[in-house]
Amino acid sequence: MSKPNNLWQCYQEAEFLFTQALSSELTFAIVTAHNPNGQILSACQNRLLDRQLQLKIEQLNRPYRSMVGASVDRCHMEKSWAISIDKASAIRLGWQFNQNAIYFVEHDKLQLIPCLLSKTEEQEEIVIGPFSPRVCIVSELPDCEE
Repeated sequence: MSKPNNLWQCYQEAEFLFTQALSSELTFAIVTAHNPNGQILSACQNRLLDRQLQLKIEQLNRPYRSMVGASVDRCHMEKSWAISIDKASAIRLGWQFNQNAIYFVEHDKLQLIPCLLSKTEEQEEIVIGPFSPRVCIVSELPDCEE
């Protein structure tokens, strides 16, 4: 099954756009609702899912921030959320929104964690490396139109 493996590789190369720098001491998850199951949806469908995710995040009563996950060439971008929650809660949130994976950052260490992908597809939690070099500070988050 090449598609999940190709996606898995893309996930490992992502960069993250924020409007403010984050402390390297923070522990948080990065979750999106865009393009569930790796299927590209329309901008309207993604906005609706993103709003549903934001409402779920607000119910958690934890600090969060809007941000964008992007490919290095910026050809693919997904509105995402940095949320101050534990890893298990983040995985559940990713699973609820049919995401293949979520990111988890702890002590500036970026981890890629599968949500929907099963062990039979040979995707396991991996440490990608330092998070801060993958952060780009922008004055305004780009519109994530597909």
